Amino acid sequence: MPEEREGGKERSRANGASALRRSAPERPRVRLDLPRAPRRTFWPEYDPDAFGRLSERIARFLGTGRFIVWMTVIIILWIAWNIAAPRVLKFDEYPFIFLTLALSLQASYAAPLILLAQNRQDDRDRVTHEQDRSQNERSIADTEYLTREIAALRLGLGEVATRDWIRSELADMVRDLDLRQPAEAEGGERDR
Repeated sequence: MPEEREGGKERSRANGASALRRSAPERPRVRLDLPRAPRRTFWPEYDPDAFGRLSERIARFLGTGRFIVWMTVIIILWIAWNIAAPRVLKFDEYPFIFLTLALSLQASYAAPLILLAQNRQDDRDRVTHEQDRSQNERSIADTEYLTREIAALRLGLGEVATRDWIRSELADMVRDLDLRQPAEAEGGERDR
């Protein structure tokens, strides 16, 4: 067997390929334009969004007064039943170990579900804040642009003749003409 390997290495060197490459099975080429085939796993598959929505609904219910009222009623009935019922019908004697276990189990599931719902809300808030920030940046850029445009218009209007300026110039010209006419009339009479 080692002799066969040596012979295989010799042949592969002669062909210009490494021995490792020849001995390894060739993999099919991976196409990037096609989705991967789903792999079979031992773990059950679930939709994270559906699970997140369910956890949000549960967390929303756990944070209501209705839940507290129902929980209080159930605990009072549980304790009353196990104190007042005949011994044969009692299912959780005085230290109420089963009740403690049930409440601990409920709390152990409620806490992660509430945290999951809070994480999803944080993700939504982060996206909303990013969108608001980009909208604010666009608004600031638009405002700065409009401010520059208005400043340019003001500078341009400083060079444009306004109605009042034209009126004052015309009034000055009329005054100059009124002053020149009597002087020209006197000068014209002297020449005659």
